[in-house]
Formats: sequence, C-alpha cells, structure tokens
Amino acid sequence: MTTLAIVGAGRGLGAAVARRFAREGFAVALISRNRKHVDALASDLAAEGISAAGFVANVREPASIAAALEAATEKLGPIEVLQYSPLPQKDFMRPVLETTPADLVGPVEFSIFGPVAAVHQVVPGMRFLGGGSILFVNGGTAVKPVGRLAGTSIAFAGQSAFATMLHDELAGDDIHVAQLIIPGSIDENHPQKNPAALADLLWNMHKERNEFRTYATELDAD
Repeated sequence: MTTLAIVGAGRGLGAAVARRFAREGFAVALISRNRKHVDALASDLAAEGISAAGFVANVREPASIAAALEAATEKLGPIEVLQYSPLPQKDFMRPVLETTPADLVGPVEFSIFGPVAAVHQVVPGMRFLGGGSILFVNGGTAVKPVGRLAGTSIAFAGQSAFATMLHDELAGDDIHVAQLIIPGSIDENHPQKNPAALADLLWNMHKERNEFRTYATELDAD
C-alpha cells in the first residue's frame, strides 16, 4: 500500500480527498499544525475502514514538515502522492501599499519554503517507486494577483513558479506535478467547488496526468 500525504488536512477538502484516494487503495497521512484536530479526523476515517494517521507540522518550519513526512512514510508506507493545500493565514492578506518586507516573511515561508521542504522530502521515495504525483492547491491569486491580498498573491506566484519548474524537471522520472486553482473559495453548495467534486478533480489529475494547471471553475466566475 502506498500513501497519500495531505499537507494542510482538514474536515473539508482534506477529508474528501482522503476518502477519494482511500477508495483507490491508498493509506492517508494527514498533516496539520493542530494535533487534536488531525488525530480526530484520522480517528473518524479509521472508523470508516481507512488506513489513516495524523502528523503535526508547521509548514513555516521546513524541518518540521520534513520530519512529519518521514514519520508518515515509516508508519503508513511510501508516499506516492503529495498534496500541498494548507489555508493561508488571514494576516497574509494585506493591501499592497500596506505590505512591508516584514509582512512577506510569513507568506513566503508558508507558500514557498514549506513546499520546497516537502518536495525535497518525498521525491527520492517517488523515484524509488517509479513515479508519483505532487499536487498543489491554490486560490485564484496564484494566477491573477489581487491588490488587496498582496501577501498571498506574491507568495502564490512564487509557488506557481516552483511548481511549473518541478513539472518540467520531474516529468522524466514519471512524477506528475500539477496545480489545481480554485477561484473564490470552497463551497459545499457549489456543484464544482464542493469538497467531493474537488476531490474527484484531484484524483483525476493524479490518474490522468495531463495538464499542469486545472481550474475548478472559470477564473472570473466568482
């Protein structure tokens, strides 16, 4: 059994993706900052017959994300799919003219340092497996910056650049790197942006291994 590791796992999209991949035979590593929340989610999934476990990491601390992914591999099995989808903090979203260099430290740590650390941790194992997928989940500011959300717009742009380079660099190793853009926000009542629909999209991105970038809806639809 191989493992799906979800960085930023919660009861919305994270839980839906965990259930979707578990139906295909994956174990699930749930990674977040809150031990109580991630253990409760792992317990709920285990009650459904899913092989799942929770791990704690702060994505702004590269050593902690690397350690969590190493522990997940040891406990559940080799990581075949990495999903990077933590929700940015609200204080990252300042207007551009109010954003100072200090204000960008958090967003850059969150959206660039964290993914770089995670990717460096999982790529050797994916190469050993003979392939895998690295899936980035971003809001619309990753491709269309918004002045009132300067920190995330800048940091997501950097993450998009990193992911694009990875897509090209790792293709020869049969490691598919892809990005899902969710304009606006996840919405339980939206036919294309509810967690189950997004989980299906992410599964298809892993399985079909086509385009680098997939949009949940048209960028200007929200």
